[in-house]
Amino acid sequence: MKLNDKTYEILKWACLIALPAIATFYGLMAETWSLPYGDQIVTTINAFATLIGVLIGVSTYNYRKEGE
Repeated sequence: MKLNDKTYEILKWACLIALPAIATFYGLMAETWSLPYGDQIVTTINAFATLIGVLIGVSTYNYRKEGE
């Protein structure tokens, strides 16, 4: 699997910035406002960010492997 540049940049932004920020925000708001399933939602968002990170890593590996 090799991602095109635009897809790679979008997923990288989501993985490194957007999803961790959303998880942190929801975790804090869930605690402050007693929103439901705070821990479960935060864990799910972080797991999804990890999955995206792995996909980005595989794509980067394949891209570099082709360049050799």
